[in-house]
Amino acid sequence: MSTMDKASWGAGPWTDEPDRVDWMHAGLPCLALRNRDGVWCGYAAVPPGHPWHGRSYHNLNVEVHGGLTYSGACRGEICHAPAPGEPDDVWWVGFDTGHCCDYAPGVEARLRGAPGELGYRSPYDHAAAVAADDWCIETYRTLPYVEAEVNRLAAQLAAVTA
Repeated sequence: MSTMDKASWGAGPWTDEPDRVDWMHAGLPCLALRNRDGVWCGYAAVPPGHPWHGRSYHNLNVEVHGGLTYSGACRGEICHAPAPGEPDDVWWVGFDTGHCCDYAPGVEARLRGAPGELGYRSPYDHAAAVAADDWCIETYRTLPYVEAEVNRLAAQLAAVTA
């Protein structure tokens, strides 16, 4: 579990969340990792021999929040410590929660500190300012939400046989 400096983000659900969580689901390594924008990215990894190992996320058919936005081998923070007997050359497939109508506390903090930027309304700091006719009220995607989406992704990946 890692922790990043979230002091400039203000109070919100992210305050007490970790910034990285690893687990297994459907027999696959899973990972939730917060990026610098303050949003979660979720990943599940397939082993060598899986039909989708090495394939671009553009060519994979799964349903997950916002659609797939990543695929690649272990590198940097998108990696894991394999358990004994588990392969280390897995292929990660993932998504992020930084899409339209997803709230990004790190982005808001940077915009608050940037004079001249257009007003960026946070549902956490400025809920009263959000007009009833706004087409999108941003929602922060919490760790439990992302864990459920990663589990859904892992189950879909585990079901692929050809």
